[in-house]
Amino acid sequence: MSFYVFSLPPDLLATLVPRTLIEPTLRIPSPPPTSRPSALTTGSKSCSICLGASFADVDDQRAHFHSDWHRYNVKLRLRGADVVTESQFASLVEGLEDSLSGSASEDEDESDDSSPDAVRALLSRSRDPARAESPTPAIPQPPRTALTWFHSPPSTQIGIYNALFPLKLQQASYLSVLKDMQRGGPNGRRWTMLMVAGGHFAGLVAQVRRPDEAEAEEEASGGKGKKKKLKPKPEVEVIRHKTFHRYTTRRKQGGSQSVNDNAKGPAKSAGAQLRRYGEQALRDDIRNLMSDWADDVASSEIIWIRASVSNKRIFYDYDDAVVGKGDERLRNFPFPTRRPTQSELTRCLNELTRVKFSHLTEDALRAQDEAYLASLPKPKPVPAPAPIPVVVPKLVTPRLTKEEEAQHEIWHRLVEMVTKGRVEPFKALWERDGALLGGINARVPDREATLLHLSAQAGQEQMTQVLLEDFRADPTIGVEGEEREDLDAVDSDTSDAPQPISALSKRAAYDLAKTREVRNVFRRCAAAHPEWWDWLGTGRVPSVLSREMEEGREERKKSRRKGLKEKIRERQAKLEEAAPPPAVELVPAVVKPKETSIEGPRRLGGSAGGQDGVAGLSADMRTKVERERRARAAEARLKALGGRH
Repeated sequence: MSFYVFSLPPDLLATLVPRTLIEPTLRIPSPPPTSRPSALTTGSKSCSICLGASFADVDDQRAHFHSDWHRYNVKLRLRGADVVTESQFASLVEGLEDSLSGSASEDEDESDDSSPDAVRALLSRSRDPARAESPTPAIPQPPRTALTWFHSPPSTQIGIYNALFPLKLQQASYLSVLKDMQRGGPNGRRWTMLMVAGGHFAGLVAQVRRPDEAEAEEEASGGKGKKKKLKPKPEVEVIRHKTFHRYTTRRKQGGSQSVNDNAKGPAKSAGAQLRRYGEQALRDDIRNLMSDWADDVASSEIIWIRASVSNKRIFYDYDDAVVGKGDERLRNFPFPTRRPTQSELTRCLNELTRVKFSHLTEDALRAQDEAYLASLPKPKPVPAPAPIPVVVPKLVTPRLTKEEEAQHEIWHRLVEMVTKGRVEPFKALWERDGALLGGINARVPDREATLLHLSAQAGQEQMTQVLLEDFRADPTIGVEGEEREDLDAVDSDTSDAPQPISALSKRAAYDLAKTREVRNVFRRCAAAHPEWWDWLGTGRVPSVLSREMEEGREERKKSRRKGLKEKIRERQAKLEEAAPPPAVELVPAVVKPKETSIEGPRRLGGSAGGQDGVAGLSADMRTKVERERRARAAEARLKALGGRH
């Protein structure tokens, strides 16, 4: 026996009841489904949380987001509870006012429904266990299957795929929708089926239910006995179909080229280039086909798509897409499918539209239900709802204007040049943009110090001299900071050592100098230009350093070194005089052979003076000389042998 979903027999349809595995005594009636307005309405604004909230403009929508109704629904949604309508919220607030009327103070001007106390009181009331309703017994829920079963007494059950019904519809309302499926309406019912995998694509548009007028005409023409009886039209009629293939995957490897590129990096082979081109061509072919079928797709009740996550973007992830990503008509095939072909689409269409049958008596069904309920695990205790997290507002950093951002960038570059001692780039940048920063004595943003302070602290001798003499930076400006560690106390003397600083006084640029050379720059400039600044006062320079003072210091150093050398010589002479004479050891005389003197220049490789010829040479040079000497000796022996013969 085989029945079609859209043309069930009326006598069978009249006796159908929803089939459930849960006993009727344990079933709790579900509230009627409330229609939620679509958040994507054309020409209006709406709230996706509050039921029935739509607005004419953005101002009304913003005012709604600050209302107690919206805030209360947000708290309920975070707890996993159902939201309330505006009328239900008003009744809750009225009940709250009645319960709190005896304890409310008389001097409060604000009403409960306009203050956050109303929302807080309602939430605390819903958490109060004294006011909570009696807990309902935990009902074991059967697993969600792909088929929904209906029972027809005495022993007939039919199964229909859940995907044929609306997504958000309660299962108790499936029977009424099934009865509506038996009517085709003025335009009939159409489905669009699309498959793409491994470079193969198959698609069709089928009419699964003819219009009511067409069936009425067919019945009228079939009732006349004069004319020949027409052959009945098939219940399912394929209106459009198309299949094509592109090379997008490696043979026996699987996976598209784009997925492989994202995982391992783009391959550079010729095959990879062909597969990338095939993917782009397949995407363009499918989108062009969807544009050609736009009218048929728009009139379809359900759009069946079999594709991977990346391939689904082909259908709706582009401008002017025929199908939107959140379209409620989109369905996945509820069973495994094979390679996308025309025959596979036809098989899937027949599978979806054919009714599944089973024949079990009521006693067998009851025994099956009891066995299933006994096999279900015991319900776990429901955990207490998690407390609502406290949202800490983030500190918003004020955004800078374009002028402020430009100045900040200039300061950043100047500080980098000063700390690294790049004098020439600093001069060029200051001549170009220095007028925008307020002068050479302006404080660097976020540092509260001038460029002279940064140069002295970085130990840049040349940059400090340029700032003092060429740009006339003020050394008397003080900054607040921690006590400086004397990093070069060994290299300092009493003339250039920084003066002691109290904890409350400010620090001048000289106090931040880390090296003796940088401090001498301040002292030389103070000696050369004493009228520029108060060097010895607020500038905190301990003393000046003129050229004559430096020359005198050098002379003193030379004389000191000379005196030290003379003292060392005298000490060595005294030690030599005081030391006892060394003991004389008698060594037997060795008679050396008489050396024959050779007049004339010594040649390389000669027998005489061989040791003196290689004295002072490296090991490689000695090896070369020895090799040359042996070669000359061999030539001499050969000449001697030739003369004898």
